[in-house]
Amino acid sequence: MPKSDNQKLKIFYILDYLQKNSHEDKPVRASELIDMLDRQHNIRCDRKTVYSDIAALMDYGIDIVTKPGKNGGYYIASRNFELPELKLLIDAVQSSRYLTEKKSRELIEKLCNQCNEHDANLMKRNVVVSGRVKSMNETIYYSVDTIQEAISQNRQIRFRYFDWDMDGQRKYREKDYQVSPYGLCQDNENCYLLGHSPRYGITSYRVDRMSDIQVTDEARTPCPELTGKALIEHANSLFQMFSGDAVKVKMRFHRDLINVVIDRFGKDTMLIPDGEEHFTFTVPVTVSPMFLSWVIGFGKKARIVYPQSVVDRCRQMCLDAMD
Repeated sequence: MPKSDNQKLKIFYILDYLQKNSHEDKPVRASELIDMLDRQHNIRCDRKTVYSDIAALMDYGIDIVTKPGKNGGYYIASRNFELPELKLLIDAVQSSRYLTEKKSRELIEKLCNQCNEHDANLMKRNVVVSGRVKSMNETIYYSVDTIQEAISQNRQIRFRYFDWDMDGQRKYREKDYQVSPYGLCQDNENCYLLGHSPRYGITSYRVDRMSDIQVTDEARTPCPELTGKALIEHANSLFQMFSGDAVKVKMRFHRDLINVVIDRFGKDTMLIPDGEEHFTFTVPVTVSPMFLSWVIGFGKKARIVYPQSVVDRCRQMCLDAMD
């Protein structure tokens, strides 16, 4: 039968068409594939050739199901991502504050390409990106990549850091920063770098406020406190990445707040009953204004028991606020 220059690409065109157009409720018939190849790619073939290509794709591992009957045809039953998984990933992208609106839309478009067009259109209708508070730093996507590269190569990074002024413009700090990067952490919908600074020790930086990041030739400063499991423990002890003294704090909460405690500190937190309506627990916490504000926000239902120094700081913070 006649051949075209695109004949070798035929099987790829068939796979691409099935991925974009096939659905369990709307299978693709062999005649539709033949028409698509002829009309879009100038490839002529017959049913026998299409059957052979479908069989080859199935042998390769593509989960193609043949649906018999008058309204039958072919559809891809399982893909790299199931629909619920794609919805979960899209929700994470659209709600992430550290991704810009432009980058969020680009990533969502790529995720939608992983399913058929019918499901992709349904998901896009529910996507809300504009109007949300999003990062204004378009380079954050590449900043994350540079930081990950430095971590994998065991190298330090150098960067500039900025704050926002009253006019909404960047105001760069005078000195460049040099840090040994150890991990990236998302907290309060922002992305933070956890690292060791020669000047500040263990500290964190908002990635969307970092710019001009460069990987240096210097090896990272060894930091056991941010290595392996210790990195996760340190991140869990922080409240919105505010630095402070890490201490074990005992607290007494009302039983209405059990879910709050488990959500914040994990299900392995030991809760000890204290009367019929309260419980106590002890957790390692980096004591900072954000941690104290978190406790104060629960009013009479939450109380810090010890150490006394943390109790005094909390009391003084309330007095300062009243003043």
